[in-house]
Parts: sequence; C-alpha cells; structure tokens
Amino acid sequence: MPFISPEDAHLTVLNLFTTDAPEKQDGLINEMTKIVNAAAYEGWISSTVHQGVHSPGTANLIQWRSGEDLEKRYAGEEFKHRTLPTFGELTTSIRLLQNEIVFSQHHPSLGDKVEISPKRDDHTVIEIFQVAQENLDELVDALGPSQDYLLEVAGYRSHTVFKGLRARGLEGSFAVCYSQWESKEAHDAFINEPQSEWSAARDKSESRIASLKTSSDWNSYQVVHTRSAGE
Repeated sequence: MPFISPEDAHLTVLNLFTTDAPEKQDGLINEMTKIVNAAAYEGWISSTVHQGVHSPGTANLIQWRSGEDLEKRYAGEEFKHRTLPTFGELTTSIRLLQNEIVFSQHHPSLGDKVEISPKRDDHTVIEIFQVAQENLDELVDALGPSQDYLLEVAGYRSHTVFKGLRARGLEGSFAVCYSQWESKEAHDAFINEPQSEWSAARDKSESRIASLKTSSDWNSYQVVHTRSAGE
C-alpha cells in the first residue's frame, strides 16, 4: 500500500475533481479506477482514488518518480483526447496539482509512516490554501511544525503538508494539507469547536495561517481504491 513520507522524495500529484451529482461522482470513480488498474506509465509509482464525502467529487493521489515522467503522461494522446474529455463531461472543476511533500506528522499509534489504503477507515480531509508567492514558505511552516498541538486532539490521526510546485486549473501559489481523522464526527467536532474554547496553541496557529493565506477550500473523502507499480 502507498505511504506518504517526505523522505521518499516522490513527486506527489493531487488530481481533484468536483461534480454536481452523486451519480457523476460514481462515474468519475469508475473511470479513475479503470485508469489506475491499467497504469503502466514510465515513472509511475502509485495511485489512490478517493470519493467525496462532504460534497460530490473525487481525488486521486498519485506518486511519480519525477516531473518529467508526469509530463510525458500529460503529453500522450490518450490523456489529451480521451482522459481529459471524459472527465470534462462529468465534472464542474478540474485541478491537477503537482506537489513536494515537506512535512508529515502522525499519531504515535500509527507506526513509522502515513499509510493510505481502502483497508483503513480514515476520514480524509484535503484542504487547498492559496497564498502570495512571497509567503508560501512561511505558510508551509505554519501548516506543519506549529500544529503539533493536533496530537492531543481527539480523533486526529495524521496530517501531511504539500508545497505546491505547479498546477493546471489553479492560479498562483498554493499549499495543501492532507489529513486523516478517526471519523467524520471527530473532524466535525474539531472544525466546529468555538474559538473561545480553542487552546492557546491552536489560536496562535490558526491566526498565523489566516494572516498568510489568500483563500482556502476543502473537501473530505474516503479512500476507495489503490494500486502500486508491480501489483
């Protein structure tokens, strides 16, 4: 099963799709699963398909050896003339985000690395932060080490911070936080906690992030399929 770790130095791609109907989400998952099961691209390491929970959509977390390998995939006739048109018919938005993993933190009970797998019951949250280029490094730092207070939050399992490198369907600089929670209820309790009840560490961290980002949005997901090269 795929693991997320800064030490692996993979290029991590998040392909995020939104749609306006549950049946279109099912169609997206079917198409993505076909592509993942047939994947044999040079430099491709793994793909993990997520289905939207909070709102209809999908996410595919893909690990590549390098950006050059990914660009070969994007330049292929299949991608340009079949994959993108098919997804275009089913989606309301498409964002293809290339990232570098810069930080990962997980609860000590989870072992050495963050695992992503349909065999787990994680409630996964992917949040996109847009930011001015000059503030990107500081935002990445704010999203990472300063959030060690999360280890004490009920239901928290892990979070990984990606530094955006380049994107299709998203303008400007960005960072991504990929987090795992014990349940939807645990995540809901965290995001809906009144600010008056926040810990001092959370208040400081949230204030710093708010001062740096220009916008943010998120969706929650459940992992439904994964495959790695060689399987």
